[in-house]
Amino acid sequence: MRAKLTYAVTAAVLVFYFVLVGSRGVMLIQSGTVITVTFGIAVLILPVIGVWFLWKNTQFVRNANRLAAELDAEGGLPVDELRRTAGGRIDRDSADEVFAKRKAETEAAPDDWRSWFRLAVAYHDARDTPRARKAMQRAIALHDGRPLQA
Repeated sequence: MRAKLTYAVTAAVLVFYFVLVGSRGVMLIQSGTVITVTFGIAVLILPVIGVWFLWKNTQFVRNANRLAAELDAEGGLPVDELRRTAGGRIDRDSADEVFAKRKAETEAAPDDWRSWFRLAVAYHDARDTPRARKAMQRAIALHDGRPLQA
């Protein structure tokens, strides 16, 4: 729940920022000189890119949560079998062991979105966020029956 609240607050702050920057861009365009119009257009591009990025990330999170809920209903969520340090952090060797199991599971069933979901969790636990995201995107695409991107 804390992660959802943090995401919502961050998204709200970003939207506020996009509106603020967008209004400054419009004000620059309304000034009417060649330089201010050029800067105004450039300034308006930033919020557009930001809104697109925020939208894509929100879709990703919603789709990942949808898959997690479905997997939970099936009783297929990965069990937390990771050792932790005294400070509560995940032990790196433990994460690597679990990752090896999840990778073998995914290689045995490459068309199963469930195995890709569990692999994404293992990547995340191993602190490999880019690969975790790619694995989750693959799980979402497999689940939704969309073509896979290389």
